[in-house]
Amino acid sequence: MQLYKDRREAGKRLVEELVKYNVQDALVLGIPRGGVVVAAGVAEKLGFPLDIIIPRKVGAPFNPEVAVGAVTQDGAVFLNHMVMDVYNISREEISGLVNEQVDEIKRRMIKYRGSDDYPYHKGKTILLVDDGIATGFTVKAAIASIKNIFSPKKIILAVPVAPPDMVKTLAEEVDEILCPLVPDNFYAVGQFYDHFEQTGDEEVKELLASNRKNMRRYETERDAMEMTQPI
Repeated sequence: MQLYKDRREAGKRLVEELVKYNVQDALVLGIPRGGVVVAAGVAEKLGFPLDIIIPRKVGAPFNPEVAVGAVTQDGAVFLNHMVMDVYNISREEISGLVNEQVDEIKRRMIKYRGSDDYPYHKGKTILLVDDGIATGFTVKAAIASIKNIFSPKKIILAVPVAPPDMVKTLAEEVDEILCPLVPDNFYAVGQFYDHFEQTGDEEVKELLASNRKNMRRYETERDAMEMTQPI
C-alpha cells in the first residue's frame, strides 16, 4: 500500500502534480488543522499566498462524534439526511448546535489569522487543500463557502488521498480535482500516512505567519526587479 510519510511529504507530492496545471495567481486555502500543513507546502513551493477556510462538523445532539452534517462561516449548512433519518433527528434539534459551530468558526478565524474577514479580490483561482477526504461533508461545505465568498475564477481541489466515490462526487463540485491516491480499500485518512499526529493551533498560526512573511519578501523582490527594467 502506498503511504505518505507525513503531511509535509503529502504537500510535496501535490506540488509535483500541480506544476503540470500551470496555475497562475492562485490563493491556497487549507482546511484546519491538518490540511493547513499540506497547504503550506503547496503555497511555499508555488509562491502563492496561504489562508484558511473552516468548515465545521455538526455532531448529533446525543453524541457529538456522530456527524450529521457540516456548516461554514457564512452559515451554509450541509446535512447527512440518512443519518438524521436513522436517528430521527430534526432540523430544529440541531439548530442550536449549528449556531455554536458558526461561532466557533469565527473564533478560530480570529485566533489563527487575527480577523474573520478576507482581504482578497474576487475572481481568483482557488486551490483548496486538505490532508485527505473521508465522508466529504466538510469539503463540500468549504467548496460552497468559497463560491459564495470569493466568486472564484476556478476551484482546484487538491488532496493526497480520497476514496473513489468521493473523488467522483466532488469532481462535479469543482473545476478540477487532483488526488494522487484513490484506494478502493479506504477506511480512514490516517491509514495512508506513516505519521498522522494531530496538528496544533500554534502550528497553524505559525504556518500562516510564515507565508505572510514569504509573500512580503516575494513582493519586495518583484518590485525591485520591476524598478530595474528599462522603460
